Amino acid sequence: MNSPNERLKWLIAAVALIAGASQTLAANPPDADQKGPVFLKEPTNRIDFSNSTGAEIECKASGNPMPEIIWIRSDGTAVGDVPGLRQISSDGKLVFPPFRAEDYRQEVHAQVYACLARNQFGSIISRDVHVRAVVSQHYEEDIHKAFVIRGNSAILKCDIPSFVADFVNVISWHSDEQENFYPGVEYDGKYLVLPSGELHIREVGPEDGYKSYQCRTKHRLTGETRLSATKGRLVITEPVGSVAPKVDVKDRITWLDKPLGQPLSLLCPAQSYPMPAYRWYKFIEGTTRKQAVVLNDRVKQVSGTLIIKDAVVEDSGKYLCVVNNSVGGESVETVLTVTAPLSAKIDPPTQTVDFGRPAVFTCQYTGNPIKTVSWMKDGKAIGHSEPVLRIESVKKEDKGMYQCFVRNDQESAEASAELKLGGRFDPPVIRQAFQEETMEPGPSVFLKCVAGGNPTPEISWELDGKKIANNDRYQVGQYVTVNGDVVSYLNITSVHANDGGLYKCIAKSKVGVAEHSAKLNVYGLPYIRQMEKKAIVAGETLMVTCPVAGYPIDSIVWERDNRALPINRKQKVFPNGTLIIENVERNSDQATYTCVAKNQEGYSARGSLEVQVMVLPRIIPFAFEEGPAQVGQYLTLHCSVPGGDLPLNVDWTLDGQPISEDLGITTARVGRRGSVLTIEAVEASHAGNFTCHARNLAGHQQFTTPLNVYVPPRWILEPTDKAFAQGSDAKVECKADGFPKPQVTWKKAVGDTPGEYKDLKKSDNIRVEEGTLHVDNIQKTNEGYYLCEAINGIGSGLSAVIMISVQAPPEFTEKLRNQTARRGEPAVLQCEAKGEKPIGILWNMNNMRLDPKNDNRYTIREEILSTGVMSSLSIKRTERSDSALFTCVATNAFGSDDASINMIVQEVPEMPYALKVLDKSGRSVQLSWAQPYDGNSPLDRYIIEFKRSRASWSEIDRVIVPGHTTEAQVQKLSPATTYNIRIVAENAIGTSQSSEAVTIITAEEAPSGKPQNIKVEPVNQTTMRVTWKPPPRTEWNGEILGYYVGYKLSNTNSSYVFETINFITEEGKEHNLELQNLRVYTQYSVVIQAFNKIGAGPLSEEEKQFTAEGTPSQPPSDTACTTLTSQTIRVGWVSPPLESANGVIKTYKVVYAPSDEWYDETKRHYKKTASSDTVLHGLKKYTNYTMQVLATTAGGDGVRSVPIHCQTEPDVPEAPTDVKALVMGNAAILVSWRPPAQPNGIITQYTVYSKAEGAETETKTQKVPHYQMSFEATELEKNKPYEFWVTASTTIGEGQQSKSIVAMPSDQVPAKIASFDDTFTATFKEDAKMPCLAVGAPQPEITWKIKGVEFSANDRMRLLPDGSLLIKSVNRQDAGDYSCHAENSIAKDSITHKLIVLAPPQSPHVTLSATTTDALTVKLKPHEGDTAPLHGYTLHYKPEFGEWETSEVSVDSQKHNIEGLLCGSRYQVYATGFNNIGAGEASDILNTRTKGQKPKLPEKPRFIEVSSNSVSLHFKAWKDGGCPMSHFVVESKKRDQIEWNQISNNVKPDNNYVVLDLEPATWYNLRITAHNSAGFTVAEYDFATLTVTGGTIAPLDDGTSHGNVHTRIRLPAWMPEWLDLNFMVPLIATVVVVAVGICVVCVALSRRRADDLRGGQKDVYYDVVYNQTMGPGATLDKRRPDLRDELGYIAPPNRKLPPVPGSNYNTCDRIKRGRGGLRSNHSTWDPRRNPNLYEELKAPPVPMHGNHYGHAHGNAECHYRHPGMEDEICPYATFHLLGFREEMDPTKAMNFQTFPHQNGHAGPVPGHAGTMLPPGHPGHVHSRSGSQSMPRANRYQRKNSQGGQSSIYTPAPEYDDPANCAEEDQYRRYTRVNSQGGSLYSGPGPEYDDPANCAPEEDQYGSQYGGPYGQPYDHYGSRGSMGRRSIGSARNPGNGSPEPPPPPPRNHDMSNSSFNDSKESNEISEAECDRDHGPRGNYGAVKRSPQPKDQRSTEEMRKLIERNETGPKQLQLQQANGAGFTAYDTMAV
Repeated sequence: MNSPNERLKWLIAAVALIAGASQTLAANPPDADQKGPVFLKEPTNRIDFSNSTGAEIECKASGNPMPEIIWIRSDGTAVGDVPGLRQISSDGKLVFPPFRAEDYRQEVHAQVYACLARNQFGSIISRDVHVRAVVSQHYEEDIHKAFVIRGNSAILKCDIPSFVADFVNVISWHSDEQENFYPGVEYDGKYLVLPSGELHIREVGPEDGYKSYQCRTKHRLTGETRLSATKGRLVITEPVGSVAPKVDVKDRITWLDKPLGQPLSLLCPAQSYPMPAYRWYKFIEGTTRKQAVVLNDRVKQVSGTLIIKDAVVEDSGKYLCVVNNSVGGESVETVLTVTAPLSAKIDPPTQTVDFGRPAVFTCQYTGNPIKTVSWMKDGKAIGHSEPVLRIESVKKEDKGMYQCFVRNDQESAEASAELKLGGRFDPPVIRQAFQEETMEPGPSVFLKCVAGGNPTPEISWELDGKKIANNDRYQVGQYVTVNGDVVSYLNITSVHANDGGLYKCIAKSKVGVAEHSAKLNVYGLPYIRQMEKKAIVAGETLMVTCPVAGYPIDSIVWERDNRALPINRKQKVFPNGTLIIENVERNSDQATYTCVAKNQEGYSARGSLEVQVMVLPRIIPFAFEEGPAQVGQYLTLHCSVPGGDLPLNVDWTLDGQPISEDLGITTARVGRRGSVLTIEAVEASHAGNFTCHARNLAGHQQFTTPLNVYVPPRWILEPTDKAFAQGSDAKVECKADGFPKPQVTWKKAVGDTPGEYKDLKKSDNIRVEEGTLHVDNIQKTNEGYYLCEAINGIGSGLSAVIMISVQAPPEFTEKLRNQTARRGEPAVLQCEAKGEKPIGILWNMNNMRLDPKNDNRYTIREEILSTGVMSSLSIKRTERSDSALFTCVATNAFGSDDASINMIVQEVPEMPYALKVLDKSGRSVQLSWAQPYDGNSPLDRYIIEFKRSRASWSEIDRVIVPGHTTEAQVQKLSPATTYNIRIVAENAIGTSQSSEAVTIITAEEAPSGKPQNIKVEPVNQTTMRVTWKPPPRTEWNGEILGYYVGYKLSNTNSSYVFETINFITEEGKEHNLELQNLRVYTQYSVVIQAFNKIGAGPLSEEEKQFTAEGTPSQPPSDTACTTLTSQTIRVGWVSPPLESANGVIKTYKVVYAPSDEWYDETKRHYKKTASSDTVLHGLKKYTNYTMQVLATTAGGDGVRSVPIHCQTEPDVPEAPTDVKALVMGNAAILVSWRPPAQPNGIITQYTVYSKAEGAETETKTQKVPHYQMSFEATELEKNKPYEFWVTASTTIGEGQQSKSIVAMPSDQVPAKIASFDDTFTATFKEDAKMPCLAVGAPQPEITWKIKGVEFSANDRMRLLPDGSLLIKSVNRQDAGDYSCHAENSIAKDSITHKLIVLAPPQSPHVTLSATTTDALTVKLKPHEGDTAPLHGYTLHYKPEFGEWETSEVSVDSQKHNIEGLLCGSRYQVYATGFNNIGAGEASDILNTRTKGQKPKLPEKPRFIEVSSNSVSLHFKAWKDGGCPMSHFVVESKKRDQIEWNQISNNVKPDNNYVVLDLEPATWYNLRITAHNSAGFTVAEYDFATLTVTGGTIAPLDDGTSHGNVHTRIRLPAWMPEWLDLNFMVPLIATVVVVAVGICVVCVALSRRRADDLRGGQKDVYYDVVYNQTMGPGATLDKRRPDLRDELGYIAPPNRKLPPVPGSNYNTCDRIKRGRGGLRSNHSTWDPRRNPNLYEELKAPPVPMHGNHYGHAHGNAECHYRHPGMEDEICPYATFHLLGFREEMDPTKAMNFQTFPHQNGHAGPVPGHAGTMLPPGHPGHVHSRSGSQSMPRANRYQRKNSQGGQSSIYTPAPEYDDPANCAEEDQYRRYTRVNSQGGSLYSGPGPEYDDPANCAPEEDQYGSQYGGPYGQPYDHYGSRGSMGRRSIGSARNPGNGSPEPPPPPPRNHDMSNSSFNDSKESNEISEAECDRDHGPRGNYGAVKRSPQPKDQRSTEEMRKLIERNETGPKQLQLQQANGAGFTAYDTMAV
C-alpha cells in the first residue's frame, strides 16, 4: 500500500456485509438498554506466529442485541474456513492451527484481516490485523571483519538474514577469551552492546586485533537461540599521517523507527586521525536551527554513539552528528521517529440528538506518528479526515456507529461512538393517494393525497414536473386530521383535454420526502404544454419529459432539426416522452428540441424546448515560490481562467476574506480572463491561504495556494507579575506568534533572585500547556521568579521574567477532627492556624461564642509560632454537655479559616432495653432490642448472656454481637429448654448494666440422639427381642413419644420395615419389642430412632443378629440308594439348599425300616452321619426297605425327604420252618413242609432229601417246584424207616436243610393232616382260602369249625374238594380261629388256622381333655374292634365359621394339643384313623371353645381424666376378658354434632392416650372400641372439658345419664332408673331366647335319630362339599323387624336336614327364611316351592323406602316390592339345580350360584366374568366371588374343597362364620372390598366377635351402640365404601355414627387360612342349630394358622405382592388340586 488513503479502499467493500444492519434500524429511538456494538477485546495490529505453534485471534464485542462477529479481508470479503489452515470458532475467534511448511499459503498466512461487529444499530470494524505466519527455516548469522584506525571506536554488526530479521534479536556477544557481553550493563567500559545489537568497542588498540567475536541471537517466536556461524575480527590499521574524518556514503543519512520506552542508539561511524571530537545536535522542528543535545542520565554519548535509554516521543526529530579533528570535519544525519502506540477515543462515546440539531464527534488520539485520520460510519468511509466530525443538521440516516481511525505506516487504531436519534423521526408516508384515471372532458376532478409523519409534512402538487399554483380552475387546499395526518386535495374545475398529464403530490418535512404520482387521462386531441428554456452545465446529464395532454396518445417522439432522436449514443428516448442526454456539451448538444405527440387518428401536437449549455470557469493552478517567504520579500501570483462562459468575474481572498489595499497587497485584472496579485514587501500578516475565485452564469470555481512567512517570535500575550491565593489553581499565560510556530518554555529562577534559571521539574501540579503555566493548588513553595521564553529559530527569540507571589490567608491544616475525653477528666483542645500574621483566633461552641468568663471550667491560651498561631482551650472537668462541636475561627488580612473539633465526652453506655424475642426454633432464638445511649463511644459490641432457667447467672453462656446491630440470633441452644436471656452493651469505656432478663422456651426438635444400649437377641426361630434405652436426656429435644424400630434382611438393599413403640415413662426402664414372623435363621439388621411430636431422630447404628436356628424347611435332595449286598445299602443325598437350611446343618439322619413295617414308628431305625452318604448294615436279606433322609440343625430335625425304596440282594434261604412225613401206604410217604421264615430271595425250588435209615445207601434227592409244599415219596420198602429233610433254593443257591424227620411206610395209614397251623391275613372284601391237606386210609373225613362252631356252607363260605375252606368277600366278622379236623378209623388229626381281616379303622374315641385360651387338648383312643394295626390318626378341627384344618397324630400319642387357636372362639373337632388299607370312619364331632371373652368395660373415673383442652385415656383400666387386647379405636365429637371424628384407629393397649385440641368448657362424646380376638366392645362416654381456669361446668339438664356408657334412650323423669329400655329390652329378649332355646333342646333330644348320617354311609357324608357364598357385608341386624320370627322358630326335634350343596350354612337357616316378604341373601331357593321357574326378569324394582338403611344394614337380601318377585334369584344365592333331590347322592350334585350385578345394571358386563349386581344396586357395593365345589375322588380321604374364593380379594379380616343358625355378622361392615371383587386389599381388618348365635347373647348394639350403629362405614374407606347389606349406598340420614374402622394389625398374616370362606358346611341338626353354644370367640391375626406354610412374614408378603402371588390360600389350593377354576367360574352340571 503506497499511501494511507489507499488503505481505506478495502474498507469500502465491507458495505455488502453492513448494509443489512443499517436498513433494519427502527424509526423509533432504541430502548435505553439497547446499544450498538462496542469492542470488548479488539485484536492487536500485528500477529506473528510460528507454523509450529499456530495462533488464535480473539475478537469480542458487546451490544444489545449481542453483535454478530464477522472476520473480513482487506478487500472487505468475508473470511471462510480453509481446512487445516484457517477456521472461525463458534465464539468468534480466528484460529490458525499449526501447519506444515509446504502448506503455507500467502493469501491465508500473510494477510490483513479485520474484525467486523454488527447489530441492528450499526457496524464497527476493528483496526487492521496484520497476520504473518513464519515458517521455520534454517538461517545463520554472520559477522564480517571491521576495519578500524587504531584509537578509534569499532562497531561489530551481527548480520541476520532479512527473512528472519524481524523476529531475531541479539541477546549477547562472546569473545574467544570467554568474555561475555550483554546489552545495557555499563556505559563506561570498553565494550558495550548497543540496544540495536551491535558490539561497540572503544579506543581500539593493537591487542584487539587478535580476538574473535561471536553473537548469540534468540528467535522471539520459537524461542530458539543460536551462536553465529562465523566469528568476527577487527582489522586494525595504523594511521599514516593525519586523516580527516571519513564516513561511508551509505551511513551519511539514516532513518530509524524505534518504539516508545525502549533504549536506542544513534551511530556516528566516522574515523580519523588524530581522534576526532563528536558533537550531537537536534534540529528544531520545522526550522533549520539546531540545538546541542543535552546529555543526562537518560541521554548518554559513548565515543560518537548517542544512546537514549527510555525513548520518548519528544525525542523524535532530525539529529546531526558533527565530527571534527585538526584536519577536517564530517557530519552524519539521522532521522529518528519514536513510535508510540496509537490509540483513539471519540468524545462523546454516545450522544442522542434531535432531528435538525447539530452533532459533534471529537476524535482524541495519542501515539506517534499520526499519518492519517479518517472517519467511517457503519463500516463505510465518509471521506472526512479532520479530528472533529460535525454534522450540522442531524437527519434520520445519520444515526448509527461512527468510527475514527488513526494510522501510520506501522499500525492503526480506532474508536467508535454511537449517534442516536432523539424524539420521534417518522419520515413522511403517503397513506392514501389518487389513482390513475381516464375521463371525458367536462366534469370537475378531485385529486386527494393523505400523508403522515413526524413532524407533520407539507404537501405540494406538480403537473408534469411543474408546480401547480391556485388559479380560477386549479384549487389546492389541505388540512390536518386529529391523528396528525395531512389531507391535501387538488380541484380542477371542468376538466379539459389539456389538463391531462402526470400529477404528483409531494409530502415533505425536514425528516424526508415522500411522493406519489399518477396520470390523469382526459379524452381529447394531443396537446403539449409550453416548455421553458432549459439551461444546463456542460458535463451534466439532461433529462426532460414531454408534457403531453390528450388521450389516447399513440406515440411521443423527440426531434432535432426534423430528425427523430436518438441520433447519437449519448441520447436516449423513452416511449413515455422522456429524453436523456448524457455528458452534455455545448457544441454538440445546445439546440432546440421538438416533442411530437400523435394519436391513432393521425392528429399530432408539437412543442419546442430550447436547451442552453453553459460552461464553468476553469482556473490554471498556480503557487508561490517554494518554501516560506522572508519578510520584505517581493511576491506575485497570476490567476488565469482560460475556460468558461463570459462574462467572467475574477477576484481574490486571503483566508476567506476579501483583500483590501490596506494589507499592502494589490490585484490587477489582466484581460477578460485573468488577474494578478502582487505583494511588494511580505509581512507576517500576509501568511495564509490565497484563493482566486472565478464566477460566471454556469457556476463558481476557485483555486487556493498557501503562503508561509518566516516570522520571528512576537508576543501575543506577554506574562506579567502575578499574586495568587494559596491553594488556588494558578494560571500564567505566555503566548507568542511567529513562523515557524515558536516553542514556548518556562523556567524557574534558582534561589530568590532572577539570574540563573533551571527547567521546571515535571510534577503532578505543575504543567505547561500551549505556553500557559499551570500550577495547581499553589503553595508558598511555588513563590519565585519565572522565565517564559519563545524561540522559533528566526531571530534571537523572546523572553520575559515575572514574579509569582503566593498570599496565604489563615489556614488550618486539619479542618475537622474528633477528640475524645472520658467524663469527669480534664481535656485540652488545640487549634494551629498558619498564614500571614497577625492572626486572631476565636472559639465557638455549637456555633455559639465561647466566653471563659461565663464558665470557669474553660480557659483559653494563645502561642505565637513561626508559621502561625496556636490556640488552646482547656476544660477542667468534662461533663456530658461538653459533647459539642468546638470551632476556632482564624482571621488575618487575606481572609479567614475555621477548623472544628468534635468534642466527644465518653462514658459507659446505658443498658439496652426493649429486649424481645422475634423468632425462635429448637436451637436458636432471634432477639431484638433497642439501642441504648452509647456514651458517645461507639458500641463495640453487645454481650448476650443466657443460661438455663435453673442455673445461676454465674453459669452463663455468652454471645458477642457487633455494636452496630440491634438484632441477633443466639444459637447452639438445646431444644425444648427454658432459658433466661439478658443483654449488656459495651464500648471502649466499659460495660453497661444488664438489661431485664426474658424467659423463653425453645421449640422442640426431632431427637438428635440415638437410642442406646441396643441389644438384639433371638427368642426363637421367627422372633427376635430388641431392647434399648432412650437417648441421653439432653438429646431428646422435647418429650419422646416413642420409637420407630426398623428391621430388614441384612445385606439387602430393601427398605426397613418400621414398628412403632410408645415411650415408657418409667425412669431407666428398658424398652423392648419382639419382632415376629421373621425368617428362620436369617440375619436381620435392626435400627431404632426415637421420635417426638416434631419428628424422628437419627437412626441408630445397625445391629445385626440371626434368628434362632430352625429346622431345615426342605429335605435333602437327590436322595438315592444303592444295594451293596444282601444286608447293606448305601444311601446318598445332596444337602438341602442353603436358604432352606434355616441354620447350620450338623448331622443327617437316615430313617429306614422294611417297607411292610414302615407304618410302625417303633420299628424304624435311625442312623446319624455328618457326610452326605452312609451305608446301612445288618439289614434283612432280600427285603424292600423304605428310607428317608432329613437334615438336623440346632433347631431340630428338618423335613424328611420323599421315601425311597431299595431291596437288599437275595441270599441263600434259611431252612424250611417245619417238616412233616405222613405215611400214605406201604410204599409211600407224603413229605410236607413250611417255607423258610426268611426265604432271602425268591424260592426257585425245594429239594427233598430221603435216605433209608441205618443203611449206607446214597441219599436220594428230588427237586420240587417252589409252589409245591409237599412231595410223595414212593417205591419205599415197607416197614423200613426213612429219613427226610428239605432245603430251599434261590437264585443264589441252596439254603440250609430243615430238621430231619423219620417215617416208615406201613399198611395202616392213620388220618393225618399235612398242612401246618398258620395265620392268614385277608384284606377287607377280598377272598380268603385256608388249606387242610389230609392223608389216611381209609380216606379221612374232613370237617371245619369256625370259632369253635361247626361249619355249615353258605353263600360266602364253602368247602373245596381238597379240604380247603374258601371265604368270599371277607369282612371284619370273619376274623378268628378256623380249625380243620381229619378223622378215619385209625386216627384223627386237627390243625388250627387264624384268620386276620385287614380293614380301614373304625371311628376312634375323641374326648376333650383340657382347654386354654389358644389351645385344646384331646384324648384319642382307637376303636376296640379294630383288627388291622392302626398307623395313626388324622385330627380335623375348624373354628365355628372357618376352614377345616388337619393335624397328623401318631398312634402312640395318648393326648394331642391343638395349638395356635383363637382366643374365646368355638371349635369343632373330630378324628379319623388310618392304616395301610386306608382312612377309616370319622369320630363324633366334638363341639368346644377356647377360653376368653371380649373386652370388659372399665369404670369411667379410672379410664377418663379430663383437663381443659384434652382428655387422657388410661387404657390399662380395660380388662381383656382373658384374650389379649389388640388395639383401641378412639372417636370423639362435640355433644351437639352428628358426625364422629376418628382420632386414632390403632391405639396400643399398654399406653395412655391423650386426645388433644379440645375446646375448654365443652361437652363431648367419646366412643371407644376395644378389640381382642374374642370380639370387640364399644363404650360411649359423656364428658365435659374443664374451664380455662380448671373448673368444671354445670351438667346438662336434658336427662343425660351420668353412667359410664352414654345412653341413647331418654326416660321420663317419673320412671325408675331400672326401667331404662337399654336395660329392659336386652333382659326381656334374653329371657325369651333362653326359654325358646330350652324348648328346642328338649325337642331335639327327644327326636334324635339313631341313623346319624355320619354313622352310616360315611363316604356319602364325606363326599359332599359345601361352599359359602356370604358377601362380606352379610350381617344380620338383630333389630330387624323379622328378628322375632327368627327367634320364634322351633325346629322339629332330632331331624337331620341334609345340607344344601354349595351353601355355607345349615338347613335351619333355610327354614328360618322360609317365609315371604324380605328374603336374606342366604336363603335357599327351593325349586319345589314355585312352579314359575324361569320367570322373565322384571323391570328394576323400587328399593324399599320404608325401612331405614341403618336398621336393615345386614340385609343384602332381595328387598323387592314387585309382586310375584319373591322367588327372583338374589345375588350370592346358591341353590339346587332342577332334577336333583336333597336325598340323592350329593356327590353327583353340583352347585349353581348367582353372582352380583355389575354396577347396578341388570346384565353381565363384558370383561367381568358375568358378575351381576341386583337391579338398582349401587355400583360401589362391593362384591365377592362365590365358591365352586367339586366332587372328591378318594372315598377314604377327607379333603377341603378348594372352591374359588376370588383371588383378588386377598387378605381380609378373619371373621366368624355366619353359617351356623342366625347369620348375623356385624363385623362385616368394616370390611373393605373392591367393587369388582378385585384390587389387592392388603390391609387386614380387625378380628370381631360374632353375636349371631341362635340363643341371644348380650345385645351389644342395644346397650352399647344405641340407635345409630346399624350404619355401614363408608367414610373410612379409601377405595369406595365398605361392604354393606343395604340396597342403597346412602347412609341412614337419621344417624351419623359410623363404626370405628379397624387398624391393620402388625405383621398380619396375609394368607391366614381362617378367612371367612369355609368350603365345607357344618352339618347340624336343627336342635343343635338352635342350641346356645355359649359365647363365641373370634379368631384373627393374633394367633396364626397352625400350618407353617401359611405363616408369612412381612418381608415374604412384600415379595409375594411384587410377584403377584398373594392370592388367597383357597385359590392356590384349588389350583393345586387340579380344579383349574378361576373366580366366578360355574361348574357344569
